[in-house]
Amino acid sequence: MNTRRKFGKLYDRYVEEIYRFIFLKVSTTDIAEDLTSETFRKGWEVFQESPDMKNPRAYLYQIARNLVIDHYRTKKSHLSPEDIELVDDGKNMVDQATVNTEMEKVKTAMENINDTYKDVIILRYLEEMEISEVAKIMDKSEGAIRVLTHRALKTLEEELEKMKDKN
Repeated sequence: MNTRRKFGKLYDRYVEEIYRFIFLKVSTTDIAEDLTSETFRKGWEVFQESPDMKNPRAYLYQIARNLVIDHYRTKKSHLSPEDIELVDDGKNMVDQATVNTEMEKVKTAMENINDTYKDVIILRYLEEMEISEVAKIMDKSEGAIRVLTHRALKTLEEELEKMKDKN
């Protein structure tokens, strides 16, 4: 199989989850689409030189993560609850409203935790990655990822409790 076709298959397989990862970090569709495109453009550049790379998924996440960091460094963008897009997928409106409210609470709580904790939570629980994969993406040991995951969840839980106490 030629390199272009092989990369096309990687694109098809990972584009949605890379987009979701980026969107959860930047929260606007335009920026998420741009950064997703840039992730795959940079991935293609490297893939042409190393078409048999061991873990292309982890590499794409590393690129995406770095692009999000660069975006916030250069743009000084800030996530606000108003930026969250809620989509009606045909569920019962009351159920959908409840889910959206809970998601907004989690998203707001996530704004108040550091970026490393956000990354661990997104990669482990939303993207359902193994600890070894998260470790590779974040360039940390598996033990460090276990500790970060524990701390991140505890911090998120504390933030959610703070929000609950305010209401």
